[in-house]
Amino acid sequence: MTDIDPTQAQIEAAVFRRLLSHLDGRRDVQNIDLMGWGGFCRNCLSDWYAEAAEAKGQTVDKEAARERIYGMPYGDYKSKYQTKATDAQLALMQDSIAKNRLP
Repeated sequence: MTDIDPTQAQIEAAVFRRLLSHLDGRRDVQNIDLMGWGGFCRNCLSDWYAEAAEAKGQTVDKEAARERIYGMPYGDYKSKYQTKATDAQLALMQDSIAKNRLP
């Protein structure tokens, strides 16, 4: 990956923080819905966060990355906001996962 202009990096960081704020305000939107329609979810973001940290020589464990994305410990988020997935949600998510594997 090429070096990013510092201003561009600041803009992208601001966009990322805005995305997290937006998701924090939309806790009614389940991860399975994000995955089904968008092909990614909050857990994906936390994985990408940890991978980006590792690429910069920092270790961020799974729970710390999830807490950064969710704004609270993952277990707390799940107990407060996560609902049981419907069959329709599960089917849509499976279709989306298959699309993510396409070349």
